[in-house]
Amino acid sequence: MKKSIGRLISILHRQAQIYINHALKDYNITSAEHSFLLYLWKNDGANQDEMSVFLYIDKAATARAIKSLEEKGYVIKDKDSNDKRFNRVYLSDKAKMNIEDIAKRVSNWSNIISEGLDENTKEYIYSILENMVEKVEHTDLKKVLEEK
Repeated sequence: MKKSIGRLISILHRQAQIYINHALKDYNITSAEHSFLLYLWKNDGANQDEMSVFLYIDKAATARAIKSLEEKGYVIKDKDSNDKRFNRVYLSDKAKMNIEDIAKRVSNWSNIISEGLDENTKEYIYSILENMVEKVEHTDLKKVLEEK
């Protein structure tokens, strides 16, 4: 079988989802929701569009995740005072009380998959993945697909 970087990345992604779902089960937070909480931890009061762009998640999925987190008591939505079309999203007291533990549990995944790797190797892998992301960001994928 031909070596496939995409396959390996897919496996890591799926296993990360399984790990995060299990690690955050006590908080009733899913792998589809945790990224929004971590983003808001550093960017409290962001609007949903900002979150969608930063996390590379479509607006509908962002809306579903924020609605779920709001129902679970982790976020509070408030209309933007300057532009009523946008909702500002804030961490609730419940989220603020637990966010450090949530972040610790999630970051442990990186420790698991990089165990035994020295810092130079980790930096090298990170730079390669970052380069791949930049290529995707600067590629018109629709155009590439149309050319085939």
